[in-house]
Amino acid sequence: MATVIELPLETYAGPVEPDWCPGCGDFGVLKAIKMAAGRLGVAPKDLVIVSGIGCSSNLPGFIHTYGVHSLHGRAVAVASGIKLGNHDLKVVITGGDGDGYGIGVGHFIHAMRRNLDLTYVVMDNEIYGLTTGQASPTTMRDIRTKSTPRGCAETPINPLMLAVSSGATYIARGFSGEPNHMAELIAGGIAHRGFALIDVFSPCVTYNKVNTYPWFKQRVYKLEQDKGYDPHNVHQVLERAMEWGDRIPIGLFYKADQPTYEDSEPALKIGPLAHQPLGLDGTTFDAFVEEFY
Repeated sequence: MATVIELPLETYAGPVEPDWCPGCGDFGVLKAIKMAAGRLGVAPKDLVIVSGIGCSSNLPGFIHTYGVHSLHGRAVAVASGIKLGNHDLKVVITGGDGDGYGIGVGHFIHAMRRNLDLTYVVMDNEIYGLTTGQASPTTMRDIRTKSTPRGCAETPINPLMLAVSSGATYIARGFSGEPNHMAELIAGGIAHRGFALIDVFSPCVTYNKVNTYPWFKQRVYKLEQDKGYDPHNVHQVLERAMEWGDRIPIGLFYKADQPTYEDSEPALKIGPLAHQPLGLDGTTFDAFVEEFY
């Protein structure tokens, strides 16, 4: 086993300071991602952060790695292309519940069933924060928001259940109020070969006055505290994924070792596309570049 040389948090210090609202849960997620990368010894040049649109999707600009701030709901698609182009890179997707579980849910499901080697950290604040407080796909029923002034009439998506049924091979849930615990979960997702979802309770302190830090702190408990819980037992996973109310579990829900898409695709068996020969001579390549320049 190769020796891991941990890197200090300062290795990932971004070029600008975050501009999120004071107290936003996304600060904890940013720190946890830095901590996770550092614990694994992943150099900035070997890490790519891809995001969509939303408050949380500004994260690539606040960390010193390669980054892509892509389109709304398309972060998973962009990240998939990056990973297939060069699967030597560690590719982490960051975004919100609206971006990932709303407009981007189609890409999300198909990336999981393919078991692409990606890590998706979703900052789930159960509201649309950037557009000032509308109901999101994870807003609880009967909650009043700007778009549901009489109460939300929709059943919220259960991201963990969706991930289990779609084929994700690493499923976890964190809480911004527990950044060290969250960092362990994210590190586990990055180290895992396959699609990893880390759904994070990241409170929106400006627009969500229900699912607050105190609300979560009164309810969350760590799955690790239950010595009888087995993250390889799908029946137990489904039971805990459905648990919601006075007690809400966080931690590692599910883990399985399955072949990744990169392992199974014949075109990738000889190595990443970025390292394969183009099969073009210099004159033809230059002509292509000239045509699309």
